[in-house]
Amino acid sequence: MGFKLEHTLTEQNKDVNPEKDWLTNLLQKEIAFAKFFGNKKKEDFYSELGILLKAGINLKDALALIQENQKKKKQNAFFGEMVDALVSGKSFFEVLHERPEFSEYEYYSVKIGEETGTLTRIVEELGKFYERKNEQRRSLMNALTYPIIILCTAVLVVVFMLRMVVPMFEDIFKQNKVDLPGITKMIISISNFIRDYGWLVLVFIGILLILRKTFANKKWYKKGKDKALLKLPYIGSFISSVYLAQFTQAVALLTSSKVPMLNSIQLVKKMIDFYPLNEALTNVEKGVLSGTSLNGSMAGNKIFDNKMVSLVKVAEETNQTEYIFERLNQQYAIEVQQKSKLLSTLMEPIIIIVIGIFVGVILVSMYLPMFKLSSVVG
Repeated sequence: MGFKLEHTLTEQNKDVNPEKDWLTNLLQKEIAFAKFFGNKKKEDFYSELGILLKAGINLKDALALIQENQKKKKQNAFFGEMVDALVSGKSFFEVLHERPEFSEYEYYSVKIGEETGTLTRIVEELGKFYERKNEQRRSLMNALTYPIIILCTAVLVVVFMLRMVVPMFEDIFKQNKVDLPGITKMIISISNFIRDYGWLVLVFIGILLILRKTFANKKWYKKGKDKALLKLPYIGSFISSVYLAQFTQAVALLTSSKVPMLNSIQLVKKMIDFYPLNEALTNVEKGVLSGTSLNGSMAGNKIFDNKMVSLVKVAEETNQTEYIFERLNQQYAIEVQQKSKLLSTLMEPIIIIVIGIFVGVILVSMYLPMFKLSSVVG
């Protein structure tokens, strides 16, 4: 049984006040409530709920059991309000729709599950979706954390040498009036700059961090940041694979519930907050509406590689959309794991080599005049 979203989307848009539309969109972003009910808690919630429903427990009792297991008062009250809403006669998707902690993707997925009698499967798939999303995030953090620690430590070492070691050599050179080579003069100039204006650099970094938080939800900032990330060697490809894995998993879930492809694209757009992918999905949506095939609409966007476009074409010709997107998701998930390991492996020696060059240049620049000094003294 298929479930069409056109009417529900239209009805919802009628009730939205244009002046408050920005607030609605903000509330629907995951980042707005990540501290209270983020991806990890959603993974636990949907996984536990799926197990309980599959065991034959009704929805109200399942939520009540989840509520009893909450140690924090805020979370206990959160699930208690959901149970009370169900008792008052509301359906589960209506409960989710009233709470800003849940996105439209989740709301419509659960609505589809209740309408088609596949709620247990939908809830299980939502649990898997967040499980993989969290795994991909952990892969990214694991790949970057150790190299970043090494980088920060190495930068501190270089700054220490420039701020403490170089001035000692500079005093020796001044006392003996040694003629300094160009590279030594450059290093001493950098050392003097750090001594005189280092605090300005720290203030500048602090301002950048504040501005980043201020403009984090601005469209122009997200657009510039995400496009810049994609252009980074290897890292851009890795980030692209992470979001494509999330995209294919979401589409596989929605198509398995008989959601029309156009509606699936619209929902996934609201779920995944990555500008290049959202921009590409907007173009795909326009292409499908104009009568172009899905694979034809995807072909003109760089973020979709030839492998995905070719397999989507096969899916359309064989009517195996769900299966193809599941296979694509598995491939991208494996690709993310492989790239995260390789990224961590590659970045560590690269950072060490680069910092080693900086340290070597500083040492050479300081010892070259020492050789001249020793020859003069000799």
